[in-house]
Amino acid sequence: MTQEFVRTKPGIVLFLKGMAMGVADSVPGVSGGTVAVMTGIYEELVHSLRNLDPRNLPAYCRRGVVGFWQGINGSFLLILLLGIVSSLYLSASTVLYLLDSHYPQLMAFFCGLVLASTWFLRRQVAHWQAAHVLLLILGVGVTLLTAMVNPVSGNAGYAYLFLCGAVAICAMILPGISGAFILILLGVYDQVLTALRGLEIATIVVFAAGCATGLLSFSHLLSWTFRHHRERTYAFLTGMLLASVVVLWPWKLQAQGQAGEQAGEVQYLLPGAYEAASGSAADVPTTVLLFILGFALVLIFERISRSHTDQ
Repeated sequence: MTQEFVRTKPGIVLFLKGMAMGVADSVPGVSGGTVAVMTGIYEELVHSLRNLDPRNLPAYCRRGVVGFWQGINGSFLLILLLGIVSSLYLSASTVLYLLDSHYPQLMAFFCGLVLASTWFLRRQVAHWQAAHVLLLILGVGVTLLTAMVNPVSGNAGYAYLFLCGAVAICAMILPGISGAFILILLGVYDQVLTALRGLEIATIVVFAAGCATGLLSFSHLLSWTFRHHRERTYAFLTGMLLASVVVLWPWKLQAQGQAGEQAGEVQYLLPGAYEAASGSAADVPTTVLLFILGFALVLIFERISRSHTDQ
């Protein structure tokens, strides 16, 4: 009985990590890759995706069913995927509601998560040198430049939706760049969330096919960088993660276009200016409390993970 629990527990934890990634991927400004880094599964995820290369599949098949499953790290990918998909489906309506009704509080919570994660991620670079600092600055710049691009709107056909999936999934596995925000830039964010909420199978299948195509292609590049330049890769990712704290600033406004869509430059405001410009309460105490809660959750998770590793 005890042995079965020990074998099952990692699967449950991995499923919950997948659910956390799904929630993050559904929120503009937050990256599922960020959660993967926070939860310590990022490298395994990237290398596992790389192993799905069709050129490797014949060799895996010759090992039999068990060998094939182990070769693609099937249990890891399946449990994680189930967590992500379950979370995306369950959270679609909730996320849309929170973004509309409690945006500053939601962003503050994620900001706390990300800032604490950045503090721990820096440890992946044993000795910070000039090259690492430059890569960190480059990571900051890439994320901030992405955030400065103005969103567009449009009605996507299947071909365009496939392309959007391929592009967005690359952002989703990069810490600091939000796949959901990329979908907003491409004008299909509401369409994808609505499809998930309404189980529009055709739209979901086309978008998922695009995601799979982009994921398998991009994972090769990431896997190569981890194998040959691990510390430099983490320095770059730390910069991306750090800059996302700015992107997640709770009190910001964006101009609305004629059709009601977001358009124009984003304004990052102090609480008082936010209240004056938006007519909504800044609710500083609750927002700060949720920031602290997000920060504390990462500290707790890090301590639990470290104690588990030491055993």
